[in-house]
Amino acid sequence: QVQLVESGGGLVQAGGSLGLSCVASGNIFRINAMGWYRQAPGKQRELVARITSDSSTNYADSVKGRFTISRDNAKNTVYLQMNSLKPEDTAVYYCNADITRLSTRITLNYWGQGTQVTVSS
Repeated sequence: QVQLVESGGGLVQAGGSLGLSCVASGNIFRINAMGWYRQAPGKQRELVARITSDSSTNYADSVKGRFTISRDNAKNTVYLQMNSLKPEDTAVYYCNADITRLSTRITLNYWGQGTQVTVSS
């Protein structure tokens, strides 16, 4: 079994900051790309930011310059630092990772359960 567990969501005023964390645990041989997605009510889930195993990053245009994704491979953790938050950033944020399982050496895509981020105006 592999699990992704997010933490750090909450309520913040516009212009404020929040940090999200996601820890991967379980039957892990290697964690490849990791990322954050979000889904606002009535909208499709969208990519926010993604980071490869060698720390190359890409961001949605809407968050460039405001959000920063990083990872700590020793801790199997990916982070998302969100600054200058806007009401339109309100969504459930999901952690995502491509993980190679130790037992099978098969790479699968995993999702966390999501954490709510609400930005008030």
